[in-house]
Amino acid sequence: MRYFVAGAEELHFGRAATRLHMRQPPLSRAIKQLEADVGALLFARSPAGVTLTAVGTVLLDEARALLDHADRVRARVSAAAGVATLTIGILGDGTDPGVARLAAAFRRHHPGIDIRVRDTDLTDPTCGLRAGLVDVALTRAPFDVTALTSRALRSDPVGVVLRADDPLARRDELRLAELSDRRWFQFPQGTDPIWQSYWNGGRPRQGPVVRAVQECLQAVLWNGTVGLAPLGHDLPAELAVVPLTDMPPSRVVAVWNEGDTNPLIRSFVEIATTAYRH
Repeated sequence: MRYFVAGAEELHFGRAATRLHMRQPPLSRAIKQLEADVGALLFARSPAGVTLTAVGTVLLDEARALLDHADRVRARVSAAAGVATLTIGILGDGTDPGVARLAAAFRRHHPGIDIRVRDTDLTDPTCGLRAGLVDVALTRAPFDVTALTSRALRSDPVGVVLRADDPLARRDELRLAELSDRRWFQFPQGTDPIWQSYWNGGRPRQGPVVRAVQECLQAVLWNGTVGLAPLGHDLPAELAVVPLTDMPPSRVVAVWNEGDTNPLIRSFVEIATTAYRH
């Protein structure tokens, strides 16, 4: 049902597979099996794209209700077992000192909670939230926040990552226009376009496709690719980061599903707000 909902909301199996962090063939097979179980086509496929059939539209409403009910069942069963669980998605680099302060403060406030952490790559700024894999995410804006609620925790200035022997690495600051002839990191097709545009400095770029922080750094070392990164993170000696004067800051945010009333999420967000002020 989660596969079907992702396909129905994206109306593109490639984007749905990217959102679910899986390959497209198993997703397509699962949808075909679901259609066989239902006994009717759920998607109308044509060269122009994919649309929902009338049956698919009805199933989408029911599937969303089923998934909501499944989440409530899981929460009630966990509560009855006496073990409350919170699953947190963290984007990319988990070495941010704000994360360490948040973890320590949350443990003090909720010593009996089973915390599960899902470390995610750079292709899903929701850290699995839309796919139902986490309860709350620590990530960076901007991205599509439809049906999500977010709380800004901190803003970080942004710089360009360069090889240390690059002539531009000796500069104290740069502007985006000075990087117009360079190759930039790209995220895979289907990645949130708002997210992609921000990390490309607001315009289309050409360059290698990356998924993780280490892939970005290796692209700089091996290919001389450039990309953006928040200031203040430790980098290998072979790399340098130069502040960009005309790049809007990168906001660290806590994000959760709109309307989710889980008190642990509310507590997590409030504790995070305090932890990231320091």
